[in-house]
Amino acid sequence: QVQLVESGGGLVQAGGSLRLSCAASGRTFSSYVMGWFRQAPGKEREFVAAITWGGRSTYYADSVKGRFIISRDNAKNTVYLQMNSLKPEDTAVYYCAQSSGTYYYRGPGDFGSWGQGTQVTVSS
Repeated sequence: QVQLVESGGGLVQAGGSLRLSCAASGRTFSSYVMGWFRQAPGKEREFVAAITWGGRSTYYADSVKGRFIISRDNAKNTVYLQMNSLKPEDTAVYYCAQSSGTYYYRGPGDFGSWGQGTQVTVSS
């Protein structure tokens, strides 16, 4: 069983940057795909980004492509989400997630373990 703990959320002005971190424990971190999702008030949770086990491949939602960067440090059991050029529509609770299957990205539906979330608020 894995535990995922996010940090780094907060309030930022439009155009600013934030870096989210997610520390994992309980499973062999380097074997799993890691991802970030978000949920805005009144909306369903949506996929943001994912990174494969070795960090070679990354995947992004169209809405964040070119602005967000996902990365991981397997030695620290941590995944990051660097968020640049933030917009008010990026306001949401951001969740870290770990895949159920190992090594390769199988799509947003393959994530079975979740953190508690961290709030990101972008003011205009």
